[in-house]
Amino acid sequence: MHEIFSDVEFDRNRLEAELLILADKLDVTEECIRLKSHVDIFLEVMKSDDVAVGKRLNFILQEMLREATTIGAKTDDVEVTYLVVGIKEEIEKIREQIQNVE
Repeated sequence: MHEIFSDVEFDRNRLEAELLILADKLDVTEECIRLKSHVDIFLEVMKSDDVAVGKRLNFILQEMLREATTIGAKTDDVEVTYLVVGIKEEIEKIREQIQNVE
């Protein structure tokens, strides 16, 4: 950074603050934790003896899709984007199957 900006005047504190904001915007840790939590809940509901679980499973899938979409929107990594598309495809396949449960 010093080499690139050696002849440019800038506020170092402002640059650090902006970099922290950018890093926070790109961090998908929270979304990954929530997605895993939704998967765990989904599996528990699937194991339950309840008969009417279709709507609940559909809601959980909606939340999983929301987290995957947010991860995809936050990343600039092509590999992660590709994985997110795969996750979303699988969620949609499951949603189609859940429609038969309701």
